[in-house]
Amino acid sequence: MAEIAWKYEQKMLINGWNQAKWAKHYSSDHQILLVGEGDFSFSASLARVFGSADNIVATSLDSYDLVIKKYKMAQANLQILYNYGAQLLHEVDATRMKLHTDLHLRKFDRIIYNFPHAGFLGNENDQRVINKHRNLVRGFFENASCMLRPGGEVHVTHKTTGPFVTWNIEDLASKSSLALLGCVEFNITDYPGYNNKRGDGSRSDHPFPLGKCSTYKFISSLTSKKSNNPHCNYQQSPRILSNSGNRVMYLSSGDCFTIFKEYFDEAVSMFGETDDHLSYSVRSMLGMGFERVKMVNHVNPLNDYVNLLKELRYMSKRRTAYLQNHLLELDHHRYGL
Repeated sequence: MAEIAWKYEQKMLINGWNQAKWAKHYSSDHQILLVGEGDFSFSASLARVFGSADNIVATSLDSYDLVIKKYKMAQANLQILYNYGAQLLHEVDATRMKLHTDLHLRKFDRIIYNFPHAGFLGNENDQRVINKHRNLVRGFFENASCMLRPGGEVHVTHKTTGPFVTWNIEDLASKSSLALLGCVEFNITDYPGYNNKRGDGSRSDHPFPLGKCSTYKFISSLTSKKSNNPHCNYQQSPRILSNSGNRVMYLSSGDCFTIFKEYFDEAVSMFGETDDHLSYSVRSMLGMGFERVKMVNHVNPLNDYVNLLKELRYMSKRRTAYLQNHLLELDHHRYGL
């Protein structure tokens, strides 16, 4: 068992942790759905960083012909995404996307909607206009919440000043069984090549003033029963949540969580509470490990996997203690302490 655990740990470190490429919150290992793309410059920005886009599905409400007519750089961005292997879909309604022919069987790690807007329908302070925007966001959440993989996140980038703050997107999300994971200030320079667009009217291709805005991250609300969202027709599996500061970790077993809780707490204190790489990598590697064990043991794979994790944790603690003692000895020898 010790030899198996050691080999598995080496495979995790060598093959799993160093391959993914990151663009702020998004990894080349994520299955990503982008909704309401304007000139597709945000999707293209991710593709350039990843060096590939076979993990990206990028969609627009407009038809292809209308997209390239409205945005002068859209055709070039779409060509970049096509060359990198992205799936490109047009005429996708964010409030009905779970029913789309190419999406209804898909699940995603990240579903992104940047600056949702129902169109320029009048004064943005008008309550009727605000309600139009809220209906759009509500419909998006209802669909996105049904399209997440376990541990997946829905991201909405939104202005945080009035009147946009009155949309109260956190409340809208909660009605679709989504809980706020975090809210991070949005900086457009994190996504080279991204150009925000008005997307409506005679100035569709013009940027709009960003001002103060943030990316809101939502996760599925914890439940072991059928989802409270009446628009979903699946049952969520029980999960364990650990909240270390602002970090939230999901695991498939309470035993797994108990074994690795010290790891999570130590890593959070060392790398910071906003490190997306850490939480995704740990969940991903644990999931991959469990799938491998299931291939060998079809009867009770979880029991074998928990035993393997315990052995791995024991070996890791011993190695950590050895290294700490060895470093102290070197310090004593070098500095005469």
